[in-house]
Amino acid sequence: MKILCVSDTVMPQLESAVNLRRQYHDVELLLSCGDLPSVYLEFITSVLNVPLFYVCGNHDEGYKDNPPGGEDLHGRLVEFNGLSFYGLQGSIRYNDAPLQYSEGEMSRMVMGAAMRLRYRRMRRGFGVDVLVTHSPARDIHDAEDAPHRGFKSLRRFMEWYRPRYMVHGHVHTYDRRSVTQTLYGETKVMNINPVMVMNLDPAP
Repeated sequence: MKILCVSDTVMPQLESAVNLRRQYHDVELLLSCGDLPSVYLEFITSVLNVPLFYVCGNHDEGYKDNPPGGEDLHGRLVEFNGLSFYGLQGSIRYNDAPLQYSEGEMSRMVMGAAMRLRYRRMRRGFGVDVLVTHSPARDIHDAEDAPHRGFKSLRRFMEWYRPRYMVHGHVHTYDRRSVTQTLYGETKVMNINPVMVMNLDPAP
């Protein structure tokens, strides 16, 4: 399945219906890792006529009153076309704004996934196909400034539940030398900010 992944940055080429239909006509799903306007996501899904799965970024307070049409993955296991997705929203807490969490709060959310994912991991070898987050994991594509530090508990998520992929945004990749793909254990971690296309097949 071909998945169009977006995060953080509005891209002019994705605001063009002509360009969307030309470049992404065979996409089957739009996946957002957060910090994007609802109207932007809804435009892309309407042009491509595909579902939207998303998590909120730390700047998505407006989703409370005007959520984008689609599936909010936060704390949920959702399946589509033979693939499974689980989401965790927000970033590390660096001020008093909503959609920010302490390490302890994120750790409790990670532990809360056990009922849904641990048995799947034991039976299939992996708990979920794609973990979708806004924040990176600590020491994997994150930064040292307070707003862009990753969560240690997201590393534990990968160790405990073994997702095949983890996709995140939050950290910008203006520098082409930035590392955007890393293998952590059995999980391929990908910073998809601002846009990336994934070709992903169901596991055998």
